[in-house]
Amino acid sequence: MISKKEQELIVKYLTKQASFLELDELSLWLENSSNEKEFINYLKINYAIDFNMKKFDSINSKKQLIELINKEKKIYKLRKVKKIAKYVAIAIFFLGIGYIYQNGYLFNKPNHIIKSESVTLQLENGNVEIINENGTSKVLDSEGNIVGSQNGTQLVYNNEVEKETLIYNTLNVPYGKRFKIQLSDGTIVHLNAGTSLKYPVKFLKGEKRKVFLIGEAFFNVAKDAKHPFIVDSDALDIQVLGTQFNVSSYPEDDVTDVVLVEGSVNLHLEKNSNTNDDIILKPGYKGSFIKEEDNISTKQVLTNIYTSWIYGELFFRNTTFENILKKLERHYNVTIINKNLKLSKEEFNASFREAPIEKILEYFKITYNINYTINENNITIY
Repeated sequence: MISKKEQELIVKYLTKQASFLELDELSLWLENSSNEKEFINYLKINYAIDFNMKKFDSINSKKQLIELINKEKKIYKLRKVKKIAKYVAIAIFFLGIGYIYQNGYLFNKPNHIIKSESVTLQLENGNVEIINENGTSKVLDSEGNIVGSQNGTQLVYNNEVEKETLIYNTLNVPYGKRFKIQLSDGTIVHLNAGTSLKYPVKFLKGEKRKVFLIGEAFFNVAKDAKHPFIVDSDALDIQVLGTQFNVSSYPEDDVTDVVLVEGSVNLHLEKNSNTNDDIILKPGYKGSFIKEEDNISTKQVLTNIYTSWIYGELFFRNTTFENILKKLERHYNVTIINKNLKLSKEEFNASFREAPIEKILEYFKITYNINYTINENNITIY
């Protein structure tokens, strides 16, 4: 019997409403063979009859769908779309190609860039609550039980709540903000600007502790040898037992970086089933997954360069001007247009602590002879 939660995921999946993280959740659920059968039966009973009453040009629609898939492959590589493609084929079999094409549910890019000016929390029922960073609040589950509490810029989940199934919340941090969360196992996560973290309200005994990250976060993972901790980030799985590390995985960046401060982490490419090819990071090393090349490289680094953002610092070492501007946009929630294209690939060294963006721009103006204008939240560099 499919639970109400899974029914909601399937409906969103079929009606163009499933987010990137919801596709993740549905994909995990479908990995169980019995769930796959339930999925097929659900389609047969609830959708096939209704669809067959409508007429579509399935031959033409199939051609258009193939063209759309090829176009999207060039524009955006979305791992979860590929992972769930098998179930698109099942849906096409029962519902017809016209239904899938007309709804177009699968090919939307994840709505990652958080437009809200506030930190938000998406609950298990899909409701989104705005977090008042100067106040306090309680986090409730669907039955009204208190599962967590928020105080200022920190959210703490209760380990005493009993759960038999995985129930997820998603914390969204917009540009210009940072936030801290303590998960039910005691793991502490610092979230940088423009970041989403999806996590279980309570981790289950005997199951891996798995969370889903888009953006940048620093993890201080509670040790638990029986329950490995996994961060699912783009095409990379980061597995640990107890350690401190930073992950930067913004969809618009060409590289996903994992920097290990303490302990040990295992980097695994999801498409690769051969665990012998996994990369084990040592403290003081950075693992970089280069998306275009589909491989991982490692090198020794100064870890504080990559973790200074937790304390409000901006630290640049041999960083291209282009990437500096990306970080400034996220940190200050502004839009920057660079018309000085000669500088884009130039590398710079600089560091700033809790400085207004005007001070940073003045630094680059004096030191590197740039000019700029500011119009509200829009900055143009010449």
